[in-house]
Amino acid sequence: MEMQGARQLPITQQQAWEALNDPEVLKLCIPGCDSIESTGDNAYNLVNAIKVGPVAARFKGSIALADVNAPHSYTLNFEGNGGVAGFGKGSAQVSLAPQDEGCALAYTVNATVGGKIAQVGQRLIDGVAKSMAESFFKRFDEEMQRRHGPAEEEPEAKPGALKKMWSRLKGGGKDAATLDGDAET
Repeated sequence: MEMQGARQLPITQQQAWEALNDPEVLKLCIPGCDSIESTGDNAYNLVNAIKVGPVAARFKGSIALADVNAPHSYTLNFEGNGGVAGFGKGSAQVSLAPQDEGCALAYTVNATVGGKIAQVGQRLIDGVAKSMAESFFKRFDEEMQRRHGPAEEEPEAKPGALKKMWSRLKGGGKDAATLDGDAET
């Protein structure tokens, strides 16, 4: 299975990097994650419940980060075993780039699955993987808003406000006398 995507995040590159390397944040955001704990530098164990069609299992696995280039990119290598349900393993390349309004996150995932879970069909597996990615980013966005506040939005201009302001600045129109608040009546 191969999957790729990109997201615009309403937080700084550094905030995104720290969150993506925080087991507490990941536990909250990964769908079905029961636990995730650090086992050393850039290494984690995790337990995750996954359901693909009729096959449901609790996968115990490990994650190891490689090619770490903080706060820009890393490769995430993962493997998990769900007993009779099967196994999964693969890697994901993750990159962050600063943008005017936050940062851009891009990822490419390559994974293989085996056992009963592989027998449900590639189309169903792909659908579940995409759904899990969407759910992760929805939860991630919500958690970042909770921790860092909502993204600042541009104030909406009222219809005609720019025209009225221009008229005032040029000294024309009936509002010219009220430009500095000293209107005479």
